[in-house]
This record gives sequence, structure tokens and C-alpha cells, in this order.
Amino acid sequence: MVFQPDPVVTGDAVELNVSIAQLPVRAAAALIDVAVMATGYAVLAMGWVLTVSEFDQALSAAVLLIVMVLVLVGYPVVFESATRGRSLGKMALGLRVVSDDGGPERLRQAVFRALSSVIEIWMLTGGPAVICSMLSPRGKRLGDVFAGTMVISERAPKLNPPPMMPPELAWWAATLQLAGLDAAQAEMARQFLSRAEQLDPVMRAQMGQRIAAEVIPRIAPPPPPGAAPERVLAAVLAERHRRELARLQVRPPT
Repeated sequence: MVFQPDPVVTGDAVELNVSIAQLPVRAAAALIDVAVMATGYAVLAMGWVLTVSEFDQALSAAVLLIVMVLVLVGYPVVFESATRGRSLGKMALGLRVVSDDGGPERLRQAVFRALSSVIEIWMLTGGPAVICSMLSPRGKRLGDVFAGTMVISERAPKLNPPPMMPPELAWWAATLQLAGLDAAQAEMARQFLSRAEQLDPVMRAQMGQRIAAEVIPRIAPPPPPGAAPERVLAAVLAERHRRELARLQVRPPT
């Protein structure tokens, strides 16, 4: 059974174009992280055994257990917090952990994911993580479900860049209220602008007027008199994109 992933919609009802990381790629990244953690644990354990061998076995076992927990939990938390959602394995394969709204992963979410991985990946050998990822439309394992995160691929094919802001409409776009513009209408306008130069001039003008007639009633204030429909659509999409980027770059306090 193949699931079509739901679109990633932010709190401002802006649909983000992201590529959900597939299970085989995530598994390969996890294997790299497992190798790194196993190597780190082996080095720390060997150092403990060689330097403090005079302590009794009970204390040594307790220390080794603490070291194991620090490696299993500390490694993903430290790396994902410092690199905004990437461990060494994810860096190697172009993956990143983000919040469900497309924003950066928070420290609390990294801790939730790390703690759940101890059970679903290490204690249960990854079975629950694989099953949950296969059933989830966004490829989430249990830790992602609890933390409100997902793993995306940063090496997916890039879409056309957003339209440039028409200089003569920048002042008007800065005053816009865009809450009434839904993702479907914005995507329709984006696709039209990306292919406008390939259309017949008459059809291009007709389509521009028709799409602008659907978009303008959902924004406020209305565009200046005489503004070309294509320029109006470009200004709306450029301002919408600018506001969303500004929102995602400001990391809210946890």
C-alpha cells in the first residue's frame, strides 16, 4: 500500500514544498549513527576499564550503564540541537528533522525523539519504528509522533523559486492581509507565473485575469488601480513567501 503524504501546512496556512525522507534512506542514516555511537561507547568503555580497573564490578557496571545512556540519548540530542535537526548520519544523506509545521526542531522535541529511540530502536531492535514509518503518511516513527516532528530530505528536486517582488507594488504588498488566501489558490497562481512565458499571449492574459479575479477578493486591501494581474499575483506570492521565511527563521522560545 502506497500513501500520498499530506502537505506540510504552517500555522499561517502556508503550504510548504518539502520531500518526506523515505524509509530506506532513513535506515541508512540510522546505521551510520549506530556505528558512530557504538564506536564512541567502545572508546569510553575501554578507557574506563583501563584507567579505573581497581573499582569493584558493581561500580564498573553502573558507570558503563550511565555511559551507555549518555551515548544513546546525548549523541542525538546534542547533534540535532546544535545542527538544527541533523545527526552525522543525516548530514551524510541530506536529511533533517523538522517540526510538523516545517519549523526547526526544538530541544524538547530532540529529547523526546532520543528517549523514545532507546525503546523502539535499541530495546526492540527497530521493529516498532519500521512498522510505524511504513504506516505513517509522513514516514514517522513513534518518536516523531510523540515529538511532533518528521524527517525531510534536503536533496529532493527543487521547485521553481518564488516570483520576484514588483518594485512598484512592494509598498502595497507590505500592507496585505493574506489569511484568506488558501494554499490551493496560491499554488495555482505559482504554477501560472512559472509557465506564463510559455503560453500564448492571449491565453496568458486571460488566465492571468481569471486567477487574479479569484485571488484578489481573498486579500486586503485591493491592488492599486491599473495594476497588471500578473504583477499583482507576483507581489502577493512574493510577500507571502517573505513572511513565511521570516516566521520560520525566528525560533520561538520552548
